[in-house]
Amino acid sequence: MEAQSPTPSRRTLLRSGAGLGAAALGLAATAPTAARAADRAAVAYPPTHWIPASASNYTVSSRPTAYPVDFVVVHVTQETFPDAMKIFQDPAKKVSAHYMVASADGYIGQFVREKDIAWHAGNWDYNTRGIGIEHEGWVDRPEYFTDALYSASAALTAAVCDRYGIPRTRAHIIGHSEVPGATHTDPGPLWDWDRYLRLVKAQPAALT
Repeated sequence: MEAQSPTPSRRTLLRSGAGLGAAALGLAATAPTAARAADRAAVAYPPTHWIPASASNYTVSSRPTAYPVDFVVVHVTQETFPDAMKIFQDPAKKVSAHYMVASADGYIGQFVREKDIAWHAGNWDYNTRGIGIEHEGWVDRPEYFTDALYSASAALTAAVCDRYGIPRTRAHIIGHSEVPGATHTDPGPLWDWDRYLRLVKAQPAALT
């Protein structure tokens, strides 16, 4: 439960629906602002597309000054990309993630800036110290965990780790189900952690 206000279960919010690839979303790929581009100058992020969540669904902050960033938290939406996007943009839902990766082609939407605290982990401490990455799909439908999704997500996770000095290890790249007090099962037993960590560790290190 989020600290800011009573929140319905994330699983309830992200109910299942028909699968759609990112290519069919019809989303406008907004170019990063100069500030966001400057923030990432030293780290090779994959292409991301700014799709802001409702300001009612996250906490404005100044990380890593206000809070250290220590974890990447891996989620699965239990929903299609466009429907999960609508949830993040609905001010009544009180839930968000920093990023979401589409199944069909690895399209990455950014919903909350990394300096701000997305409400994704169900644990305030882990919200303050984590970057939440959602993945389009369902925990019991491994066909959604495509090569494109794994590759794009691994590149993103490696860039986040390098930006904040987070070790690219399983202790720091965790599933939602591993957050203390978690009531969720994602990313589930069909998420290939060995493959994912190999891809993350294979990404070139950021220049220092």
